[in-house]
Amino acid sequence: MTTVFTGRIRPLSPSADAEAEAMAVDGGTIVAVGSSDDLRHSFPDADVVALEGWVMPGLIEPHGHPGFSAILLSDLVVDLRPVVIPDADGVLAALRTAVADAAGEAVFANGWDALLQRGLPDPDIRFLDELAGSVPLVVIHNSGHSVYFNTAAAFAAGLDRNTPDPAGASFGRDAAGELTGVAREAAAVEMVVAPMLAKAQQHLPRILPAHLTDLASRGITTVSDLSWNPDLNPLIETLRAQGEMPVRLRWYEMSRPDGTPAAREGGDAVFRQTGAKIWSDGSPWVGNIATSFPYLDTPATRSLGLEPHHVGNANYTAEQLRTIAEPYAAAGWQLACHVHGDLAIDATLDVYEQLIGQHGLADHRFRLEHCGAMMPAQFERAAALGVTVSIFVDHITYWGEVLVDDLFGAEHGGAWADAGAAFAAGHRATFHNDGWVTPNEPFRNMAVAETRTTRNGYRMPGGSAVTREQALLAHTAHAAWQLFSDHEVGALAPGLLADFIVVDRDPVMVSAQDLAATQVKATYVSGIRVA
Repeated sequence: MTTVFTGRIRPLSPSADAEAEAMAVDGGTIVAVGSSDDLRHSFPDADVVALEGWVMPGLIEPHGHPGFSAILLSDLVVDLRPVVIPDADGVLAALRTAVADAAGEAVFANGWDALLQRGLPDPDIRFLDELAGSVPLVVIHNSGHSVYFNTAAAFAAGLDRNTPDPAGASFGRDAAGELTGVAREAAAVEMVVAPMLAKAQQHLPRILPAHLTDLASRGITTVSDLSWNPDLNPLIETLRAQGEMPVRLRWYEMSRPDGTPAAREGGDAVFRQTGAKIWSDGSPWVGNIATSFPYLDTPATRSLGLEPHHVGNANYTAEQLRTIAEPYAAAGWQLACHVHGDLAIDATLDVYEQLIGQHGLADHRFRLEHCGAMMPAQFERAAALGVTVSIFVDHITYWGEVLVDDLFGAEHGGAWADAGAAFAAGHRATFHNDGWVTPNEPFRNMAVAETRTTRNGYRMPGGSAVTREQALLAHTAHAAWQLFSDHEVGALAPGLLADFIVVDRDPVMVSAQDLAATQVKATYVSGIRVA
């Protein structure tokens, strides 16, 4: 049965008018877009649904982590994120309360950020032992790139001084070789949080669909997961069978040294693997991104334990990175590599160039993720290689002043997340929120990419702005293309799936400030309302 949706429609498709009055949908697919009179005449027996508001394509989150976010944002974890608790006293009070109420059970918390929650102590093992005693306590840094734990948590996770550092990650150790209560990078973080993940398994049928529904309520109709756990695949199939899958999901397996790529089994328009994820360096907020320039020497960097003139390092040498990536490239998977520092970006592009040539790859769409310190010449080189970029512009919203005043100065910090340079180099760039790291706020991403202004009104002293058209495409058509889904979603055009949202203002014409405040009134996937 055909349905004709009427309203003020922004197709955001180069094959359609800038604004339309109606859209015909049959079997979940758009069959026509045009005037209300024409479509009513062409489909006289169609149901007609009047949409109140502005209609646009569903938003696409090209770099999310819904599998892990569902846990970290649930009631199983104490939420310490700066967007929830802005100050150090509040963080410490929340931890003390959680320990007091734990009745001996382990406490897991997420969101520690000494750069935004000024005055936090060094969360070493001694401090956490004093705070929690025999209660296992694990505190995840807001970036997800490090985690802090006490002695009881180390015991619960099976860690001690003899635990070796996994490849591309490390545990902090004192001069005597004892654990200091910090784990850095994914492989070590996974080992510390393993008890939390085990505990969460029984709750996932409740918390994962709730998280996906929340994403849909924010206008997101397709989300990717850049660290997906394939053990969750049966749960996704169950949700689909029960009609409780409100978004499309594209997932990336976590690459491993000596890893064996999964077979390319296809999947479908709702759920399928897109590629593999690699971490070239770490997080600017913990001091481990690979740059040609040092961190500033400031009270903020001293509080992170960084010595004057500190320069971070990559997780792998270029040869190690290539060895990890090669099997996935050879198997035909898209590669998505986390990079922030300019040296890490150069090394990753070197590896990509070698793999592209070695395997004769054409439409590979290899990705660079976040691109914090990426420079215009690097964007140009990436574009020439056919490498695509996804930019974490929301770093500007929350850490803009920190980047300039505390970490890198105006030259390097001021040009952080330079989306304008990406578009100028010819990229179909995308924006993202990285799961739980910042709130899922795609309209704010668009506005910040236009204004390069923080939530406090500070305008970044470097970098370049994007246009409204570029901003909208970053979370729609470009994101669909980046996920190899442009034949399915990303615009409102005949032949594409009817994934669309209704918003309370014209996303094309409002000011950047008003765009950031856009409210989603309804979300449709395949023409069916899901939120």
